[in-house]
Amino acid sequence: MSTPSYSLFCLGNPLLDVQVTNGEELLKKYDLKANDAILAEEKHAPIYDELVKEHQVTYVAGGAAQNAARGAAYVLPPGSVVYTGCVGDDDLAEQLKTANKREGLDQVYQVKKGDKTGACAVIITGHHRSLVTTLRSAEKFDQSHLSTPEVARVVKGAKFYYVEGYFLTHGVSSVLELSSKSTEADKTFILNLSAPFIPQFFGNQVSQILPFTDVVIGNEAEAESWATANGYPDVKDLPGIAKTIALLPKKNPARPRVVVFTQGAQSTVLVTAEKPDSPQIFPVHALTDDQIVDTNGAGDAFAGGFIGALVAGKNLEEAVEAGHKLGGMCVQQVGPQYKWPKIQIL
Repeated sequence: MSTPSYSLFCLGNPLLDVQVTNGEELLKKYDLKANDAILAEEKHAPIYDELVKEHQVTYVAGGAAQNAARGAAYVLPPGSVVYTGCVGDDDLAEQLKTANKREGLDQVYQVKKGDKTGACAVIITGHHRSLVTTLRSAEKFDQSHLSTPEVARVVKGAKFYYVEGYFLTHGVSSVLELSSKSTEADKTFILNLSAPFIPQFFGNQVSQILPFTDVVIGNEAEAESWATANGYPDVKDLPGIAKTIALLPKKNPARPRVVVFTQGAQSTVLVTAEKPDSPQIFPVHALTDDQIVDTNGAGDAFAGGFIGALVAGKNLEEAVEAGHKLGGMCVQQVGPQYKWPKIQIL
C-alpha cells in the first residue's frame, strides 16, 4: 500500500483536553496562575479526577502541535498534513482520532499497549486559560518510531516540519533527528516555543535545535522568558528579542530565519534575519468581549493558519493574516476547535 505524500509533518505530545470554565477556586486550590502552562507535579495529581467528578467538563482534542496540525489541515487541501506522537491504547486515543478525522488530519501515532493517553486540565477564568498537563504515554515516544517504514516514508516526503517546544522536555533526540534531516534536505523546520517554562528550564534543548530551525513561533510571555534566560536586557522589547533569535547561528544560511511573536489581541511582531532591523508589526482584528468564548488553543490556531499558509506557498504577510483569521475563529469556539462547515481562510 502506498503512503500518501504529506506536505507537512508535525510532532508533539498528543493530549486530550479536559476543560472547565469559571475555575477561580481551582486556581487557588492547586496554586495555579491564570494564564500559564505547566507540567503536573505531585500536588496537581488529583485535579484530573476532581474535574470529571465535580465539574461540567468539555473534552477537546489537544496537544499543542496536534492543535496546530489540525489548524493547518483546516486551511489546506485534504491529505496535506500528518501528525505523530505517542498515545495509549485507550478511549482517549480514540477520541483524538475522531477529532483529527473530522478536520482532515491524518496520524501515524505510536501506540503503547496498556498505557494511558496524556491529558491536559484546562482551567478557564475569564479570557485566560491555565494548562496542567500529565504526559503519561506522550513522554514515552521512541525515536525509533521515526524510522518505522510508514513514518520514515512520510518524513521523507514532507516539505515542512513542525514541532512544539513541549516535546523538548523528553524527546530532544527525536527533534534533533527531524530538524537536522530537514536542514540537510533544504526543507523548512518550524519550532514553537509553546510555554514560558520551555526557554526557562529547557534552554539547553532549545539551543540545540535552533541552528536547524527556519521559523520560530512564540507569544509575548515565551519571548520574555527566552530574553530573561538569555540575558537580553529589555524583556518587553519584542522586536529586539525577535531580531536576536533571528540572527543566532544557523546551519542552512540559505534560508534566513523568521521569528514571529503573537500577543493575544495585541499586534503580532515578525522579524527576519534578512531584514533584522525592519520588524513588521501586524495589528490583530479585535473581537468584542462577548465574541470571545475561550482563548484555549488560540496560539496553536495562529500557528496552524500561519504554517498552513506557508505550506500553500503564501508570503509571510499572508501567513500572518491566515494565522490571525484562524486564531480569531478559535477564540469564538470552546477549546482549540474550528468552525464547521469550513470557512475559506487562504
